Amino acid sequence: MDSPTQRNRLDEEESPYLRQHADNPVNWQPWDERAFEAARERDVPIFLSIGYSACHWCHVMEDESFEDEAVAEVLNENFVPIKVDREERPDVDSIYMTVCQLVSGRGGWPLSAWLTPEGKPFFVGTYFPREGTQGQPGFLDLCERISDSWESEADRPEMETRAEQWTDAARDQLEETPDAGGAAAGGSPEPPSSDVLETAADAILRSADRRAGGFGSGGPKFPQPSRLRVLARAADRTDGEEYLEVFEETLDAMAAGGLYDHVGGGFHRYCVDRDWTVPHFEKMLYDNAEIPRAFLSGYQLTGADRYATVVAETLEFVDRELTHDGGGFFSTLDAQSESPETGEREEGAFYVWTPDDVRAVLDTETDAALFCARYDISESGNFEGRNQPNRVASVSELAAQFDLTESEILKRLDAARQRLFEAREERPRPDRDEKVLAGWNGLMISTYAEAALVLGEGDYAETAVEALAFVRDRLWDDDERRLSRRYKDGDVKVDGYLEDYAFLARGALDCYQATGEVDHLAFALELARVIEAEFWDADRGTLYFTPESGESLVTRPQELGDQSTPSATGVAVETLLALDTFADSEGSEIPRGDGEAVDEEFEEIAATVLETHANTIEANAIEHATLCLAADRLEAGALEVTVAADDLPEEWRDRFASRYLPDRLFALRPPTADGLEAWLDRLGLADAPAIWAGREARDDEPTLYVCRDRTCSPPTHDVADALEWLGENDESVGSSETLDESGSPF
Repeated sequence: MDSPTQRNRLDEEESPYLRQHADNPVNWQPWDERAFEAARERDVPIFLSIGYSACHWCHVMEDESFEDEAVAEVLNENFVPIKVDREERPDVDSIYMTVCQLVSGRGGWPLSAWLTPEGKPFFVGTYFPREGTQGQPGFLDLCERISDSWESEADRPEMETRAEQWTDAARDQLEETPDAGGAAAGGSPEPPSSDVLETAADAILRSADRRAGGFGSGGPKFPQPSRLRVLARAADRTDGEEYLEVFEETLDAMAAGGLYDHVGGGFHRYCVDRDWTVPHFEKMLYDNAEIPRAFLSGYQLTGADRYATVVAETLEFVDRELTHDGGGFFSTLDAQSESPETGEREEGAFYVWTPDDVRAVLDTETDAALFCARYDISESGNFEGRNQPNRVASVSELAAQFDLTESEILKRLDAARQRLFEAREERPRPDRDEKVLAGWNGLMISTYAEAALVLGEGDYAETAVEALAFVRDRLWDDDERRLSRRYKDGDVKVDGYLEDYAFLARGALDCYQATGEVDHLAFALELARVIEAEFWDADRGTLYFTPESGESLVTRPQELGDQSTPSATGVAVETLLALDTFADSEGSEIPRGDGEAVDEEFEEIAATVLETHANTIEANAIEHATLCLAADRLEAGALEVTVAADDLPEEWRDRFASRYLPDRLFALRPPTADGLEAWLDRLGLADAPAIWAGREARDDEPTLYVCRDRTCSPPTHDVADALEWLGENDESVGSSETLDESGSPF
């Protein structure tokens, strides 16, 4: 049989990123045992290239090197080239990115790593130009030198020793739990207290850019939604004005700058400069899930309608451009598209404008001048001679400049935006990565469900439920109780990781809160039980990122810190704490990968994980924002809002939605004991959990029970009584909208 490395095998893959490279002259292999076996048989190193479909510099390296015949010849002759989609295999990416950061102090994509046939890295980097420049080695020369060293009896032992050392370092960084065992092992004797929330918030304040918004004194600027969650909760907990100020400054900067798509809605990945002017143009599903959640909190904390508008426009973008016909969500839109002028693929070509472009679309010179003044569309441009719209002029300034009323200004701007959007739709579109990833869908499902509660839009709840059903139907194996990570055109691949289970469990729980449908709660509990069975290590007191029964890699990673997505461990801990309220105290009935059953309560697992990593969290709270939020949730407890009714009354929903209650847990239940029995059967519970027990509807009317830390209000039919018990007054919190000097939002 021919060696698999004699041809490019990526045409057999469904990943859009891998398929982008299927026509390269490089004989790319997917990450599988056949590729590793070929490397062992040929006794050659592996060249591992990791990227994703919307990655700009991945495209550049492909154009320069991977499509080059001379480069391909060197790679094919002397290496087994493996290509990995980091979005499909975050476990592989985590291991080798950790090595890159440990060795070089930085990381990024494309990630380039040279490995022994056993998968141990001995040389790492990111993007390499084909030819050396400014002290950076050229990729072709580097490959030739590495191959020569591998063949050298003098050099190869040193390379293999380095591979062992780097693998050990990655294992220490990713797998070890130095605090495991609590006080007995010299670690922290208990989980972090709620004080760690303020510690994290203070560290975030120190990193805040009070001039331009966001965090860090230069570029690039990333949105950092987990840090925004910390600021919002700290502002609520402490009435700290500075926390709220920085929170609002950052929301406003992101909404005004180029990070936000002012024509079509939605957020780009990040901005390359301090002032949020020029974005890196790809649009990722996870950003358009997590950033709007921060804006929902902003709306609740301040009452400012402008924040709700950003959420609505972003979800409209997701509906239009990232939603599968069957209900799930696609992964990304590429940064590049074909330029209408040059016919070449260029970054940002779909999104940028010149004044002439605007004048060609709008009917009058006044409308064109008005739009250009509002959104900084100039002849000189802010991005390679063209312009990414940034909102730079207020409505009152424009009213004075154009001698029009503010209402007329708003009317004209809205009409202009719609016309420009329609014209933009005729341009060549960015490529779309149509992978449906379980975890990223979980993030988006949560946002739609939360938006349904906060904004009172039933369509949002319907979208969340449809997406949950799509993922459950295609990626969840009900017989095996296992979740796969990726669906693409009928093809399912990769065992789910902790983030898939945790993010989707939170999404299912949020669907229950938004709709009161018990099936969503039942699914959340099933996912949580698999987290316990497959990812929980009782001996080490931690949750691992990969399942116990999954593929064995050179190390088994954890994910404690927040990255472009929230910490998988942090979300898992928060979700286990919430679901413990409903769980059977006898624990899981699902066996671990080693066949042993586990039966610990969810809250016990969550508390142990926080205890295990207490020293790590407290030493660097800003990098572990989601775990800080989980620690606060553990100590403060949930605000349980039990509603005994067939449906949540609209007035009750509206009154709770207007308040920022980040630890709120809506728990609708049937109004009668007989109705609850059917729910308990569906959940596999022998007895009613405390949040429902004895809390029937009174006087045949919807009845509300509000509890915090095992202390409950009297049952009531009046939401105002419940809010008064909470110490709230009867007026909407933050009901006055924050306005500019014209009296108009922004």
